[in-house]
Amino acid sequence: MKKTILLVALLFASLTALAQDFIRVKYQGAKPSITDLAWAYANYMANLEETGDKPSNAILHAMIQQRKGLPQEEGVTFIIDEKNGYLLYERVDDSYVNRMEMCYWNEADGRHKLFAFNNMATFIDGRPAYTETSDLQFLRYNNATKKMVYCDPPGFEVDYNETSYALPRTGKHIVVTKWDKSGNKIQETMLKWNGRRFSK
Repeated sequence: MKKTILLVALLFASLTALAQDFIRVKYQGAKPSITDLAWAYANYMANLEETGDKPSNAILHAMIQQRKGLPQEEGVTFIIDEKNGYLLYERVDDSYVNRMEMCYWNEADGRHKLFAFNNMATFIDGRPAYTETSDLQFLRYNNATKKMVYCDPPGFEVDYNETSYALPRTGKHIVVTKWDKSGNKIQETMLKWNGRRFSK
């Protein structure tokens, strides 16, 4: 009997975890803005029970500062471009530069948006630097459910070897830069968005 109760409890816990594997986006008006999507993502990440420093916490803090009309911390540039659906957080500290971006693309079906969080553009002394938090994540937003769920990068795989990414503030395409071990730029290509996926 105890084994059955334990099994049911574990099953319930697993189903609860699966049921919460989405991010609810709250907004007013006909559609969410980059601020709405970024706020939902950053709050979700902040509430996860994982330990350690989360890059999205810096964005959440910057958004709170902006909402309160307070200045950003020294060395921080924070831009929300509502018109182009783009957000930039950049922290400069001597030779250290950390750039984090968020943006979204409207999908061709008119019912979804593709949202991205980019933390693959950190540099030390002009050379790309990679940490355990370096990542390029994608989530798919559903207009009907007002929820975002994680998804694989549509049409490509993220390269974590001497590679940096830049999300578009204008246009629709992602710029991919390859670097050598010395930090020299050796190649720049573009991932082109066609409304459903990216292609080279």
